Amino acid sequence: MLEKKEINYEKVVLIGLVTQKQSEEKLTEYMDELEFLTFTAGAEVSARFTQKVDKPDPKTFVGSGKLNEILDYVVENNIDTLIFDDELTPSQLKNIEKVVERKVIDRTQLILDIFAQRAQSSYARTQVELAQYVYLLPRLTRMWTHLERQRGGIGMRGPGETEIETDRRIIRDRITLLREKLKTVDRQMATQRKNRGQLVRVALVGYTNVGKSTLMNVLSKSDVFAEDKLFATLDTTVRKVVISNLPFLLTDTVGFIRKLPTQLIESFKSTLDEVREADLLVHVVDISHSSFEDHVNSVNEILSDIGSKDKPTIMVFNKIDNFSYVKKDEDDLTEMTFENYSLDDWKRTWMSKNENQTLFISATEKDNLEELRKTIYETVKSIHMERFPYNNFLFQYYEEEEINESEESED
Repeated sequence: MLEKKEINYEKVVLIGLVTQKQSEEKLTEYMDELEFLTFTAGAEVSARFTQKVDKPDPKTFVGSGKLNEILDYVVENNIDTLIFDDELTPSQLKNIEKVVERKVIDRTQLILDIFAQRAQSSYARTQVELAQYVYLLPRLTRMWTHLERQRGGIGMRGPGETEIETDRRIIRDRITLLREKLKTVDRQMATQRKNRGQLVRVALVGYTNVGKSTLMNVLSKSDVFAEDKLFATLDTTVRKVVISNLPFLLTDTVGFIRKLPTQLIESFKSTLDEVREADLLVHVVDISHSSFEDHVNSVNEILSDIGSKDKPTIMVFNKIDNFSYVKKDEDDLTEMTFENYSLDDWKRTWMSKNENQTLFISATEKDNLEELRKTIYETVKSIHMERFPYNNFLFQYYEEEEINESEESED
């Protein structure tokens, strides 16, 4: 009988700050997200450390007293890695490592590491590699110490393992080479987009892990990888979808996240181009997440940054089957759940009162998907008819045919 191998997860601690710009409540949300990122990367969180300061210490991010407290804990509990919630400067990284003599990474490096794990296609791997090198270049002195120790685990995948004897000139040459390679692929992908004909393009956008890929599978009847982890999808997937004889292209894009590393925005330019060139955005939101409002704002900020904020948008609040909260009214502490909250109730909430069409669905349970299909159909039809007015009679013909078929089946 084969023995089961025991999985040894990397033990980490998380560190964050309450500052003038970041409240304690906001930090808790960020730390929860950081813990989920850590889990996605394959590590186990042993403890969290927070500190209230006006601004981060320029030398060690946290104060010397807090750093000594962290040191005592990591030594006593044999912690492998320290993960900081904000991006650290090269000098901060170097100074912290001198004190704790452990691997130190920040939120940016953690996200880059997850991307390195998740990248499947050659194009996605090239994008991630470029982002890693851009991040690595100013931190090369610190990384030499890492490379001499030959450490593995999260934050150490990719160029850190293969370019041990790299100097700055070689790193810069590599960055130049990768950028040229991406430019070539970007041109090819731009040509592909042009060759997709006159079909209306619909892009699924939203925060990471809100159910975009699951919704993609349901609408397109395809098999796009979906998992309950952050950044399950990196490679852009495009499928032709037909609703009531109306074809259009549906794109599943990489999820957004708060504090998204600028290196990734630059590297994933072509992925974001799919959003820029879309005719219609379907903004998917995880209604069951306690911070869904912040997620919506974060996505809107990124859409604004890439010039896509004013595109026609359908707001889709997903995961209503996981929704629950306790009313804040003192006289009524009834827990509101999917079972006692109807679609009519949802439509009366403040969430449905915005400038965009709004729907409430469950992609996994397939609740209210027909209304979503109908809404997408009507919006795509409107865009298509505006673009190609001479096709109007075709839509009328197809719709009349569908009505006749429906009446015949009833008879």
